[in-house]
Amino acid sequence: MDWTLEVAFLPVTDVDRAKNFYTRIGFHPDHDQSPSDDIRFVQMTPPGSACSIAFGKGIVEDPGPNVGQLMLCVSDINAARTQLLDAGVEASEVDVQPWGHFVYFDDPDGNHWNVQYLPYRYES
Repeated sequence: MDWTLEVAFLPVTDVDRAKNFYTRIGFHPDHDQSPSDDIRFVQMTPPGSACSIAFGKGIVEDPGPNVGQLMLCVSDINAARTQLLDAGVEASEVDVQPWGHFVYFDDPDGNHWNVQYLPYRYES
């Protein structure tokens, strides 16, 4: 039996601002539904990913600071950083470590993201 992680829930304080942010950096808006006045469910997927993020009204009860860190994996860390900068996101310089290269950024609600590039996957 496979156990797959398909959705990670994020706390946000402004659903439209969050949706705009993730759309700007290239996430696909899969769903935006309001089954009642108390609930709005937004699901967005990064390009090429099998796992999505979800946020909205009545989805995560405590939109406190930073639920943790989420990681995106890419095949070109410099292109990923450029895409973030071009979208107006404050992204870190590339952090080169022996085990991988990383770029860090936060969404407007302070949810932390790591972008990871593993050279051994792409270099021979």
